[in-house]
Amino acid sequence: MKVMIVDDSKVMRIMIQKGLRQAGYECDIVEASDGVEALSKLDSSVNIVLIDWNMPKMNGLDLVKAIRIKGNQVPLLMISTEGSGDRVEEALKEGANGYIIKPFTPEKIKEKFETIFRK
Repeated sequence: MKVMIVDDSKVMRIMIQKGLRQAGYECDIVEASDGVEALSKLDSSVNIVLIDWNMPKMNGLDLVKAIRIKGNQVPLLMISTEGSGDRVEEALKEGANGYIIKPFTPEKIKEKFETIFRK
């Protein structure tokens, strides 16, 4: 499985990779530090994109919108500290397939992946 992790924090990208491994996923990882970089790296080989909300240049919500405007239906999973009900609802309305609030557990990642890939 090829996973793109989009987060401006290198430490958080490493933590998400570790969480994926602990959840039992061995993934080919593509990293991006913001939405602009993610759009330039996103191709049809990516199976899922994990997106932080707060990033420079292009935030996570704008990235979700940009991916969906292009007609790309790759699964999008927000992983963010932005956990208010309004934020979660907005991300889902714009095309995110799921939402995890930081801090997260490997079990939460596995649960969300199973839900997203079951659909």
